[in-house]
Amino acid sequence: MARDAAVFKDGVAVITGAGSGIGAGLARRAGALGMTVIVTDVNAASAAQTVAAITAAGGKAEAERVDVSIPEEMDRLAELVFARHGEVRLLINNAGIETVGNTWEVPTARWEATLNINIHGVIHGVRAFVPRIIASGKEAWIGNLSSVGAFGQMPGQTAYTVTKHAVQAFSECLYLEMELKSLPIHVSSIVPGMMRTNIFNAEAGAGEPASASGHRRAMFEMMREHGMDIDEGCRLFLEQMADGQFWVHSHPDMSEEIIAGRIRFLQDQIPPIMPDLARQIAVD
Repeated sequence: MARDAAVFKDGVAVITGAGSGIGAGLARRAGALGMTVIVTDVNAASAAQTVAAITAAGGKAEAERVDVSIPEEMDRLAELVFARHGEVRLLINNAGIETVGNTWEVPTARWEATLNINIHGVIHGVRAFVPRIIASGKEAWIGNLSSVGAFGQMPGQTAYTVTKHAVQAFSECLYLEMELKSLPIHVSSIVPGMMRTNIFNAEAGAGEPASASGHRRAMFEMMREHGMDIDEGCRLFLEQMADGQFWVHSHPDMSEEIIAGRIRFLQDQIPPIMPDLARQIAVD
């Protein structure tokens, strides 16, 4: 029996951006294992759909509309969850958006949304929940959504890449802070590779420059055709988190290859290397 069946068989899970994609997959998996899942999303209807899927399968879940880009919303969520349930065993800061376009062409509003959702949503999720988790005195697990993009460069996806580098650094420091304080809180950096999500669908690109549409379409089709099934990836994520692993991968071979390239880049201090994928998309 996988360890996640014992670690996450009960207790409360809070997952942001759980109305779709990886967040919804993690919520479904946590619900299937026996947790009470607080499904949060900026889209209330999407959150309700995830809750319906969990409860239809015999699980327990509640929906809350939350905009993670607003710190006070994370404070409100933490206060609500602890007032209602008294504890959180699993916190996954998943909410995020992809932004496509050259750095100088992405409008201010889209830049701000990307930074506030992808970085500040994670930071303030931790800031709002951790003091209450510590006060509860119970063991807990925190997963922050990084990406294989946290270890490389991708022209045309600069905004997203910047945020994932930041989340990775934040998670590494958070892990060490927990260790320094001898707290029973396990921190994981969740590193998805290519998964079959809708993060690159056309509707998700509202507010991007028109020139981004071809890049977005090519990435969407690639993920649809070659991506890992979301439920399979989320099963792997929770199994690794339950084992207390910091590095949590869907595609360990892909991660290893990209990280090895990053190591060479830093050791040799060479100019950034153009990814083959970037050239392929440009040609297409």
